[in-house]
Amino acid sequence: MSVRCQTVPMTYTALITGASAGLGQEFARQLAGFGVHLILVARAEDRLTALANELTTDAATPEVLASDLTTEAGLERVATRLSDPDRPVDILINNAGFGVYASFETSDIADERRLHELLSWAPLRLCHAAVPGMLDRGQGWILNVASVAAFTPTGTYGAAKAAVVSLSRSLNARYRRRGVRVTALCPGLLATEFHERMGEDHLPQLPAIAWADTRRVAREGLRALHAGRSVLLSDWRYRLMGPLTRILPDRLLERASTTNAQAGDSA
Repeated sequence: MSVRCQTVPMTYTALITGASAGLGQEFARQLAGFGVHLILVARAEDRLTALANELTTDAATPEVLASDLTTEAGLERVATRLSDPDRPVDILINNAGFGVYASFETSDIADERRLHELLSWAPLRLCHAAVPGMLDRGQGWILNVASVAAFTPTGTYGAAKAAVVSLSRSLNARYRRRGVRVTALCPGLLATEFHERMGEDHLPQLPAIAWADTRRVAREGLRALHAGRSVLLSDWRYRLMGPLTRILPDRLLERASTTNAQAGDSA
């Protein structure tokens, strides 16, 4: 896979979770532009179908796989598709997610469990389903959408995203020499439906410069995946934060990142 070339052989197939909106939708558009066959995964079948119709060409029609990854049946349905040797998937993008706005002491424990199942367990399960076939074929790419929150003390959302970063680093170190590249993409704030789904009261009131461009983040993520980078903090304004997360005390990091932690990102 190369995001710099004009065309990609149609033998490449990408499965994208959370493809119905935001960053997942942008990944779908960019990969479709390179001629990659798409498998679109999300809960909203009508929205997936609309996107599939938009991206349909004379050469290919995207597959629609409506599934709720927070249910065992939905997750296993997608895992089965990933592990099908007769219909190989070359690129896996784990992007589905949501945020819990309530503070830890007041949040619903069922919501917390769903968050961790979707943000950390689902990517692990789908990686586990995809990796064996990729190793057999000698190539594959997995992009796990994490968050800058993974590097700061930002509650259970950051904890789940930190698990995704750790998983990605481990898998990339273990399998890169065998042709399978795994990258954790860590965006900051993106102007997507992520915040709206938590309600208007949860929309962060921030200046325009605080919001990263979804198209650029998706493009940077695909380039990092092609290059075999294990972790990428996407967008220049958030890359500037990287060194600070290693030297500032937790108390200052917590104060600085409160807005971002409550707002979440686009995953």
